[in-house]
Amino acid sequence: MIREAGLYNRIGQAFAALDPSRAVGVMGDKRVYENIIILRAVATQDFMTAKAYPFDHDFLAQVSTRIINEVHGVCRVTYDLTSKPPGTIELE
Repeated sequence: MIREAGLYNRIGQAFAALDPSRAVGVMGDKRVYENIIILRAVATQDFMTAKAYPFDHDFLAQVSTRIINEVHGVCRVTYDLTSKPPGTIELE
């Protein structure tokens, strides 16, 4: 979706990570206890410092909906806004 939106060359690194915790959600008419996906994308010149890429809210909503609809076992998607420093680019 990043490529389709023409954003690929503006982003230093982007990925989706599976959070080891779970979230409560609603799928159809029932409550579920499923996985969380954390999205991370950064803009950087040198990878020593980085800022979260400022995606448009509508774009993030579309990505979230697609992940939840197409990835079995996921009921929540989050976007990591942490800069480097203090965070790292990768999730550990």
